[in-house]
Amino acid sequence: MNPEDFRVAAMQRGLSREDLNQNPVMQFEDWYQATIETGLPEPNAMTLATVDRNGQPWARTVLLKLYDDRGFVFFTNYDSAKAEQIGGNPRVALLFPWVALGRQIQITGMAERIPTAESLRYFLTRPRGSQIGAWASQQSKVIQSRALLDIKVAEIQQRFAAGQVPLPAFWGGLRVAPETIEFWQARPNRLHDRFRYQRDAHGVWSVQRLAP
Repeated sequence: MNPEDFRVAAMQRGLSREDLNQNPVMQFEDWYQATIETGLPEPNAMTLATVDRNGQPWARTVLLKLYDDRGFVFFTNYDSAKAEQIGGNPRVALLFPWVALGRQIQITGMAERIPTAESLRYFLTRPRGSQIGAWASQQSKVIQSRALLDIKVAEIQQRFAAGQVPLPAFWGGLRVAPETIEFWQARPNRLHDRFRYQRDAHGVWSVQRLAP
């Protein structure tokens, strides 16, 4: 089913409490796989919102690479602006803006670095060009020209020409352990269906319907 047909059908059907899995990660899996099947570009693209030490919010798009009951993982340079902001304030928000399907998922929770072994396992699956790029880019830092970046890439290619590209010590995954997960389904007349899962101190999830 193409995105437009999916959107129309989903808006007509709506979302009820009976539709939802008791486990919000399993519910995420259901919606995520449905999104992939529509052929929507970059279904794993999500907005990551952070707050810096001055209280200034920041938002950017990152890619979801792993997820399970422990949380949602993306990878980055640990010296990047986003990683530094998370270091100062680990409370973050994620948003999957599947607007073409009439759906959104919003997640809030705490972000932390994943173990190096997990980062290495993922890093080894990346295309070699992406591995080189992780070494070459001083993410978020000011650079004078694209040419200087290209020179750095060439240097790294030469440095590791003889073998495997190792995992940089400054690069790895961040896992967002969810505290709330909201599923938003568009409905006619802006009367959308919204359900928010919330996890208590014992790890038990409850579900509430929210007004649109």
